[in-house]
Amino acid sequence: MAMGMGSLLPLTTYSAPTTDVSVAPSVQQDAAAPVADTAPVVVQDAPTRDVKLSFAQIAPPPGSMVLRGANPDGGIEFGMRSDEVVSKALLNLIYTPSPSLLPVTSQLKVYLNDELMDVLPVTKEQLGKKVTAQIAVDPLYITDFNRVRLEFIGHYRDVCENPANTTVWLDVGRSSSLDLTYQSLKVRNDLSHFPVPFFDARDNRTLDLPMVFAASPALQQQQAAGVIASWFGAKAGWRGQSFPVLYNTLPERSAIVFATNDRRPDFLRDHPAVKAPTIEMIDHPNNPYLKLLVVFGRDDKDLLKAAQGIASGNILFRGNSVTVDDVKPLQPRVPYDAPNWVRTDRPVTFGELKTYEQQLQSSGLEPASINLSLNLPPDLYLLRSTGIDMDLKYRYTMPPVKDSSRMDISLNNQFLQSFNLDSTQDVNKLLLRLPILQGLLDGKNDVSIPALRLGAMNQLRFDFQYMNPMPGGSVDNCVTFQPVLNHVVIGDDSTIDFSQYYHFLPMPDLRTFANAGFPFTRMADLSDTVIVMPKTPSEAQVSTLLNTVGVIGGQTGLAGTGMTIVDDGSQIKDKDADLLLIGSIPQQLKDDKHVDLLVNATQSWVKTPVRHNDLPSIYLDADDRQPSVKTGITSDGPMAAIVGFESPYYKQRSVVALLADSSSGYSLLNSALNDSGKRAAMFGSVSVIRESGVSSLRVGDIYYVGHLPWFERVWFALSNHPVLLAIFAAISIVLLAWVLWRLLRIISRRRLDPEDE
Repeated sequence: MAMGMGSLLPLTTYSAPTTDVSVAPSVQQDAAAPVADTAPVVVQDAPTRDVKLSFAQIAPPPGSMVLRGANPDGGIEFGMRSDEVVSKALLNLIYTPSPSLLPVTSQLKVYLNDELMDVLPVTKEQLGKKVTAQIAVDPLYITDFNRVRLEFIGHYRDVCENPANTTVWLDVGRSSSLDLTYQSLKVRNDLSHFPVPFFDARDNRTLDLPMVFAASPALQQQQAAGVIASWFGAKAGWRGQSFPVLYNTLPERSAIVFATNDRRPDFLRDHPAVKAPTIEMIDHPNNPYLKLLVVFGRDDKDLLKAAQGIASGNILFRGNSVTVDDVKPLQPRVPYDAPNWVRTDRPVTFGELKTYEQQLQSSGLEPASINLSLNLPPDLYLLRSTGIDMDLKYRYTMPPVKDSSRMDISLNNQFLQSFNLDSTQDVNKLLLRLPILQGLLDGKNDVSIPALRLGAMNQLRFDFQYMNPMPGGSVDNCVTFQPVLNHVVIGDDSTIDFSQYYHFLPMPDLRTFANAGFPFTRMADLSDTVIVMPKTPSEAQVSTLLNTVGVIGGQTGLAGTGMTIVDDGSQIKDKDADLLLIGSIPQQLKDDKHVDLLVNATQSWVKTPVRHNDLPSIYLDADDRQPSVKTGITSDGPMAAIVGFESPYYKQRSVVALLADSSSGYSLLNSALNDSGKRAAMFGSVSVIRESGVSSLRVGDIYYVGHLPWFERVWFALSNHPVLLAIFAAISIVLLAWVLWRLLRIISRRRLDPEDE
């Protein structure tokens, strides 16, 4: 089965309640659902937007689809927001049929949500040529989640066909597209559907949610906005997120507004004062189809409590406004408990790792691969590991031919191991009675995963390869039969165990920050994180703060309710915490021994190492990382940078600085943080972001975070210094030889001593 973007849901979260939230609803009159159960009525003057979804965007990689006789299905998936309706839909197909097909008998069927939309016969003139077809899709069949399925029926002769013949194919180009016209619906101010319309899980686009302040926000306002941004980032997940910041400006789309009784944007000056932390949904003053979520309070302290209510108590929201009475933590967070990370304190079942039902099942003449995502803490120490234990249980349709079919296991596109799929009568009987034992009956079921192939984000893939008997014979003596679909299942009770590994990592390594938010995500609620902001941050700097914590929230799946924000560099001296610097490096930390790059207005300097490699996977030793040249540059072009180094105040604490020289530089920085390709180019201690892309360097000293037992530390130190390892081995051999020599001398003396006779 083909999987489009609509099925790339966030990883399963572990719902451990950590707060007790009390929310009181205010009296309201419009409490109806934003979208009625029946089909909405299309309004003539409602705003519309035209969207072109190309197969390159929403089809499985690489975007094009080759439909074959043995694997005739392909498809795309797309969602529809609950505050919109599709008024027009057109499917534009660009495909090329095989020149060996029989005309008319071969066809392409188009389904929408299993309803037949059209049949495209393959004519003689189309064979081997590129064909363009436009199909009108009935919008009445479009729901919140939709799948367009293409079914290819291919024939190359009248009798004695082989469905697996390589000449039976139809190639659908990646330039094919789905053209949709969306029409907005008026929704009522009802928080029971929150976070809709500010975020809709059916919308596959990057979340773009402005945040509005009366003026440059104070620290508690920044913290409140950061909590909300990280919560929305956790909801957006793989979609990505962007939080533009506006000061006293009415946004042009649905947005979050922060206001107190004394400080509020001008467009809310007539709003009555509040007596408690309040969250209210109101209409946009200039557009009834847009909404504003107003976070109100008597002061900044109320805003922070309201933000914590959104992050912890939104399940209680209803009506057009609610007041947050209390937010009381019940259980503290522990390290490495991020909901999006695989648990490392016990074995984890595959059922816990599923992101949607039927994920561990597949069917077809050639079943599609079964994929499972593993997001791990990036500091797992796997250097001397022999492998990770995985107890695999699986079921499958028995192959008709013995010793001809197999299951292949791959990790991050690297083949690991294969198992034969047996075909015996005993297995056939046991499959019905004890299906979960099928994997045990296949022989060895303990799989050892090579640890060094693991990263922060991993993809485990199971491919079931069947040897399917095909028709044969001649035209006069033909053997035919109906192909039977194969079914494969990976058991939900299969387990994988990461509980026996230490947490230890050489730093600085900006790759761990870019891809996993580490070391800040060690505590998923950011309770060990201190963020240093400028005294009066600009809109671009506040936006960088919100985008950064939003990215971290998307990586952990949890709101950063425990973060601390300060604006004075002297306040971080006594903080046993990891430091995130935005805007500039405090004077107390501007030490050339630790800082490898500095960006200040149009002036910048960088230290380059003795030796450099552009591959993130290549680790250089300490001598190669030492700086050889320091260069200063002055330019008026935009630039941003990310710098990592060890905190001078506490051992094993890290500092990550997000720097830019202008508003354009902050735009480059925010774009890079939300671009998976640019994040993949970040590593080492310095990442320079320019219009041309991202360049990274490994320069400066190495430090370590985490803990290893003394014997592991010895082996780790020796592994990094081969000369010491050779000396240690030589000394060990000499000592062992001396002990053996002394032992033999003692035995010889006792044997030759007359008194022992």
